[in-house]
Amino acid sequence: MPSPTADPAPLSGSDLFARLSPALASEIFNYLQTSAKPTYVLAVQTLAVQRRLRPVFIERKPRAERHAWLQAALARPAAAPIAANFLQGWLVGAQAPLLCDFLDSLGIAHDGKGNIDSLPPCPGPAPVRVATDALLAKYPAEIVTVYLHCFLAMDPAAWTPLAEILATDARLKLPVTAASAQPAA
Repeated sequence: MPSPTADPAPLSGSDLFARLSPALASEIFNYLQTSAKPTYVLAVQTLAVQRRLRPVFIERKPRAERHAWLQAALARPAAAPIAANFLQGWLVGAQAPLLCDFLDSLGIAHDGKGNIDSLPPCPGPAPVRVATDALLAKYPAEIVTVYLHCFLAMDPAAWTPLAEILATDARLKLPVTAASAQPAA
């Protein structure tokens, strides 16, 4: 069994959806459905086809049922690219202040919306810890955890202090939820 201080890989988009609370998953889906409708519709259609279902079958489900199905579908490894795209769209759109706060606290230049041209080297464990603590003091831990895993996925080898924080800080743990079960038709 690996030690708790080992530098684990960041959770993939599908791993994150498997662990998200249904409330946060629904928040993500609601945001994307209103702010990125073409992306949302295409993802629903693609996921339905992956599951050998007609997209209209999913589209006609009541919102809560559709969102539960989407979360379970995105928790499947085959949906990892779609899950990552959903998370990225939601983070950059709905969570831009969080992204900016993290980048600002680390002195990383960005476009004012949390987008960066290239990821610089990690500034070291202490600044990353301070920046993480500041985010956790200001934002819900579940949202911070999702963002930090997505950030780490950009270059896990260069940001091992962040990987260690994610592996050891109890505030940044996402439990496995019922969404990790296979989606029903």
